[in-house]
Amino acid sequence: MQGSHSHSSPSHRWRWIVGGVLALVLLIWFFRRDGDGSKKAGPPPPVPVTAAAAVARDVDVALTGLGTVTPVSMVTVTSRVAGTLTEIHYREGQMVHQGDLLAVIDPRPYQALVAQAQGQLVRDRAILANAKIDLERYQKAFEQKAIPEQQVDTQQANVRQDEGVVQIDQANLEAAQVNLDYTRLTSPITGRAGLRLIDAGNNVSANGTAGVVVITQLQPITVIFTLAQDALSQVTAGAKSGPLRVEALLRGQAKPVAEGKLITWDNVIDPATGTFKLRAEFTNAGNELWPGEFVTIRLVTGVDRGIVTVPARSIQSGPNGSYLFVIKPDQTVEMRGVEVAQTYQGISAIRQGLAAGERIVVDGQFRLEQGTKVAVQAPKS
Repeated sequence: MQGSHSHSSPSHRWRWIVGGVLALVLLIWFFRRDGDGSKKAGPPPPVPVTAAAAVARDVDVALTGLGTVTPVSMVTVTSRVAGTLTEIHYREGQMVHQGDLLAVIDPRPYQALVAQAQGQLVRDRAILANAKIDLERYQKAFEQKAIPEQQVDTQQANVRQDEGVVQIDQANLEAAQVNLDYTRLTSPITGRAGLRLIDAGNNVSANGTAGVVVITQLQPITVIFTLAQDALSQVTAGAKSGPLRVEALLRGQAKPVAEGKLITWDNVIDPATGTFKLRAEFTNAGNELWPGEFVTIRLVTGVDRGIVTVPARSIQSGPNGSYLFVIKPDQTVEMRGVEVAQTYQGISAIRQGLAAGERIVVDGQFRLEQGTKVAVQAPKS
């Protein structure tokens, strides 16, 4: 009895262990299958998105080009006479007005030349006056038959010669005075003084190329920019109704820093690039534009009346072009292709493919496809 009991007991326990493991495996499989089934059976939750309604509004028709800020006038002030630069009367970066004194060349040599010319003129005027007195005396003597006519003619010639000498002296005096005036360097325009090109104490040459300072006019200021030749007809047509409005945008900025008007455009198209140049003018009252700066120019040539607009970030790009997601009444989305006329300051104008009042997805598109259910949420502040 004891030997039989000890033999059957381990086998009995083994069967219980195997049965328990099988039951556990079946239980896990059942719950896993039931869980998967429940997930497959239920509909997916709606995708949270933000939305906006398409709005019809008037939108500017504009062309965009790259340009360079170009001053109306930029003058290198040079000396018209040679000499030593003795005085500097401006500060670097100072706004100066036309006629303001900028620098002085040593005037003493030119003052001496003026005095010399004045003395020469006084002397020759006295000689002329004496020659005229002699002529009057000779003419009276000739009337009395006291002297021959040839002597009168000779004296008349002397008077005309002395008059010529006086005219030469007068011209020499004026030239000397001009050179003396040139020792005072004044600003030819109103503008901003640049960096000093030469210091006081240096000798300058007459009509040198180096100059003393560069004066740049800042107000008004112009921008020269280029457009493709295909835009010429649009510019010409728009300009018939008056000067076209232009906006200047700095690099990396979405809003314009200055507004002006188109002045003119070039009379030729560059055959190498297929572009033509245009010039726009800005008042630049706050010095928003700086000479030599690169800017983006937006040239407004007309207005699209009542065109459909949407937030620019709602537009997506695909292999077939631009598209967006339209929210239908059942809160599912339709993937719809659209033609974008232009985008500016976060607003896209839709030429076709969308009607005013339709709701479109603004944010949350990355989880959407045709027919996806959405839950519209308030936009994040």
